[in-house]
Amino acid sequence: MAAGERTYFCIDMKTFYASVECAERHLNPFETNLVVADTSRGGTNALCLAISPKLKAQGIRNRCRLSEIPNSIEYIAAPPRMQLYIDYAADIYALYLKRFDAADIHVYSIDEAFIDATGYLAAYKTDGCTLARLLMGEIAKKLHIPSTAGVGTNLYLAKIALDITAKRTKEHIGYLNEELYRETLWDHKPITDFWQIAGGTARRLARYGIYTMREVAACPEEVLYKAFGINAELLIDHAWGRESCRISDIKNYKTKSKSVSFSQILPRDYTLEEARLVMAEMAFHGAQELMRRHTVAKKVWVGIGYSRERHESTAAAGRLAYATALPSNIRPAVLKAFDAAALPGIPIRRLAVSFGDVCDENCEGYDLFTDWHAVEKEKAGERAVMELSKKYGKNAVLRGTNYKESATQRERNTMIGGHRAGYDDPRAESETIHAL
Repeated sequence: MAAGERTYFCIDMKTFYASVECAERHLNPFETNLVVADTSRGGTNALCLAISPKLKAQGIRNRCRLSEIPNSIEYIAAPPRMQLYIDYAADIYALYLKRFDAADIHVYSIDEAFIDATGYLAAYKTDGCTLARLLMGEIAKKLHIPSTAGVGTNLYLAKIALDITAKRTKEHIGYLNEELYRETLWDHKPITDFWQIAGGTARRLARYGIYTMREVAACPEEVLYKAFGINAELLIDHAWGRESCRISDIKNYKTKSKSVSFSQILPRDYTLEEARLVMAEMAFHGAQELMRRHTVAKKVWVGIGYSRERHESTAAAGRLAYATALPSNIRPAVLKAFDAAALPGIPIRRLAVSFGDVCDENCEGYDLFTDWHAVEKEKAGERAVMELSKKYGKNAVLRGTNYKESATQRERNTMIGGHRAGYDDPRAESETIHAL
C-alpha cells in the first residue's frame, strides 16, 4: 500500500433475504430455487423481494413478480420475515465489531456496509483483499450467508469494486485504485452500473454524446456544470475515481433539513374513498411519530400512485397554520392535500405522506385564541396511547376507523418496513411452486 493510501471495504450479502431463508432451511442458495415473496398480497403477481443466486443464474431478475418466473421452474416461495433478517444483519455487524471499531464501520443498508480497514492491515499483518476474504469466510462459516466484497483506496472505488469488478472474479472480491479504475472501467458500459448514476443522469449525459466514464472525464467541466449544477463536481471526481469523503465525515454529517415520511403499497386497488381512509390513518400515525420524537412540523406533502400506471403519480403540498404535532391539526391538513392531489375514478395503489420543516417541540406555536387547556388535554391523551402501545403492543389501543375493512394500520402495526416481521406469524410458511 502506497504511503498515505487508504483501504476501504464495501461488503454486501448476496441476495440477503433469500440467502437467510436458505440458511434457515439448511439449503445451499447456489443450488436452491427460492424466492422471498408474500403470496397473500398479490398472489401470482406478488413482488419478489429477493431471489436465490441459482434463480439469478437462470436469468430471473431480482425484483421480478412471481408471474414472470417461467412455469418450467420449480421453486420455494418463502414469505418475508423482516425481524429474522434484522437479527441476521445484527449478527453480521457483531462479526465486524470483533475486528473493527464501530467508528470505522458505516452500515449502508441492512445487507451492505463500508469499513475503513486502513489502520488494521499492519496489526493483522495482511493486505486488504486477504482481510476481506477472511471476513467473508467468517460470515459464511458462522451464518451460512454468502457475500461479495469490494476493496478500494477510497469509498467510491470500494463500492465500484463491489458492484462491477467483483462480479468478474471467482472469489467475489474486487480491488480498485485510481489507476486500475481508469485502466479497466473507463470504457465500461452501461454507465448506469456506476454508483449514483441513475437512468435520468445517463439520459442527460447521452444528450452530449457521453456514454462512458472516460467521456465524462474528457468533457469540458463547464458543460457538465451547466447540465448538472453543483452535482457536476461529484460526477467529475467519480469519473476520475476520486472521492474525498471518509467514514468519519459520514458519521459527523448532520442534515440541515428534517422531515418525517411514510409510504405504503396498498394490498389491492383502492377507491378514492378507501384510500382517503388510509391517508387519515397515516396522518394520525405521523402525528404520533412527531410526538414520539418530541418534534413538530410546519408542512405536509401527499403523494399518490395509481394502479398499473394508469396515470402518472400526483402530489400536493400544504402549510400548517402553526408548527404542531397535534392530530387534530395534522389530519385536516393531510386530507386537504390528499383531496387536492387525488384523481377521481382511477384506482389507487400507493400512498405517501411527508411532514416537512420538522423542528423541536419547543418551536410549537399557536395564536392568541388557542384553547391551551384543549391542547394539553389532547397531548396527554396521545401520550397515554403511546405509552400503552409501547407497553402492550402497537395494536393495544386503536381508533374506530382502524377496524374498517379498507383500513391498513392494524396489519401494518405487525410489520417491519411494510413487510411481515415473521416471528409468531401463522402465515409464515413457505410454499413450493411446482413446475408444469
